[in-house]
Amino acid sequence: MITNAHVRATAEAYLREHPQAADELAPLFELLDQEAQLASRKEFRGHVTAGAILADTEGRILFIEHVGLGRWLTPGGHLEDQDEELIQSALRELAEETGIQQQHVVPLLDTPVHIDVHPIPESPAKGEPAHQHIDFRFLFTTSVDVARLQAEEVSDAAWFEADRLPDGLRENVQQALKERA
Repeated sequence: MITNAHVRATAEAYLREHPQAADELAPLFELLDQEAQLASRKEFRGHVTAGAILADTEGRILFIEHVGLGRWLTPGGHLEDQDEELIQSALRELAEETGIQQQHVVPLLDTPVHIDVHPIPESPAKGEPAHQHIDFRFLFTTSVDVARLQAEEVSDAAWFEADRLPDGLRENVQQALKERA
């Protein structure tokens, strides 16, 4: 299971690369200081999720169409008990949602390319109150295409230009891809 110590160390490593994100990540550090169980999706003050930003050989980014949200997103999701590191969780989510296995992807950075804190609305159907997701996003490359989609959660997948990514994430991804070109 991913520990709060691992979450803190990963966030601190990210902040060394992106000190301008300190204010945005203040809610994460407040939850860590309160000893919130950030790996548990039942921690409704906020919990950690992990995402994979996957670039192909042309620099395009893989997006999936999320069934429940009806939106195009990058692959990712909640942590699982068997996950030991955040990057491992991102790779697991990528494989589950797209069929692209770990041996076909290469991490571009040792730290997240972006960490985003965003609100999640209440879901009466799931019995969940409104809460926060703290999404640790990792950047990978691949030369393979989607193998199979997780039908329960994903209705489609497509490669789009990086400029389709949201602000903050887009700049970090474009900079990282440029530096490694």
